[in-house]
Amino acid sequence: MMTSKQRFLTTLAGGRPDRLPVTTHWVPGYFLQNVVHLKEQDFYDRFGLDPILYLAPHAPDPARGEYYDPEQGEIGFLESRRIASDHWRVRREDLPGHEYPAVRWSFVTPKGTLSMVLESDRYSSWVVEPLIKRRRDIDLIGEFCTAPRCDVPVVNRAAREYGERGLVRSYVCCFDVFGQPGTWQDATCLAGTEEMILATFDDPAWVREFLGILQRRKIVHLDSMVDAAFDLIELGGGSASSSVISPRIFDEFVAPYDAELIRIAHRRGQRIAYHTCGGMMPLLERIAAMQPDAMETFTPAAMGGDAKLAEARGRIPREICMIGGFDQYHHFVGCTPIETRREVRRCFDEAGRDGGYILCPSDQFFAADTPLLEAFADEAHHCRYDQTVTANAGRA
Repeated sequence: MMTSKQRFLTTLAGGRPDRLPVTTHWVPGYFLQNVVHLKEQDFYDRFGLDPILYLAPHAPDPARGEYYDPEQGEIGFLESRRIASDHWRVRREDLPGHEYPAVRWSFVTPKGTLSMVLESDRYSSWVVEPLIKRRRDIDLIGEFCTAPRCDVPVVNRAAREYGERGLVRSYVCCFDVFGQPGTWQDATCLAGTEEMILATFDDPAWVREFLGILQRRKIVHLDSMVDAAFDLIELGGGSASSSVISPRIFDEFVAPYDAELIRIAHRRGQRIAYHTCGGMMPLLERIAAMQPDAMETFTPAAMGGDAKLAEARGRIPREICMIGGFDQYHHFVGCTPIETRREVRRCFDEAGRDGGYILCPSDQFFAADTPLLEAFADEAHHCRYDQTVTANAGRA
């Protein structure tokens, strides 16, 4: 028997471990607190999943006048401590009169203030007023925005304590308060997806300037990861999927920026998973050409994506691990355990027979029936590489 960490690392290297690795992308706090009433790590143990430790500790650079934001307050799940300076301060203002709880976030600099409004429900948050309202707003980000470093001692201490339990995973830094790891994806969070798409036609030079500003911040973060004991770093995001943008936009405004980040990550000893929730099939070779170590999430057509796992496995180089592909919307709720097991076998048969595949829901979920989570993990435990037929396929 391998440990979960050994199982993950063997698979990320394109190998065949003792059995199919099975996990979740991450478990939303709402689900943990209101559905299963478990802490994150207890959730993995309760359902027999291969555990993942998510952490993204940031550190300031005192030589650049940076320090931890004293006004941040409680740090939530998957959040990091913000890095502030006398020239980059973040202010929060709760706004009444909205259908959902709303907050105006202001970024105060010596030459002006940028602000955005977010609304939230118990599941997620979204932008109702973008940060970038005028093209030259990006100048304030370029001149004053802080760039978080990785707190390597904190990472390595956590990794030592986690030991062989599972994978230690993080992500490339996002913009403060609201953003995504990928460069284009971060920009769409700040300026709006439609605005960014239109700007690729109307003002491509401005788009490239904006992406360069955001990319430089991410380079600082990745450059600081030397000797950090992460097993996998996430890059990407849904707004670079083929459900949102064309292959031309991907080629001109996504790949040049994120491919460079992947090269830097590799030079710093880190593995990269490129995350694309939504359509992927028209972009498979383009994503693979950036040479990530893994690709995710392979969203099925029944969930609004277009993933065909067997075809994808045939088109993606063997050395790139595939993560995801499981339809959690239809097989974590409202079906029988046998149907959930069949979905596990489908994923294994189409993508996992030769190794290099991690069974995982195609992104997050907010509801799940306990017997189906149990069937999901248990069936994966019976997907072994020395068998031609999954042993446990018929059990309820």
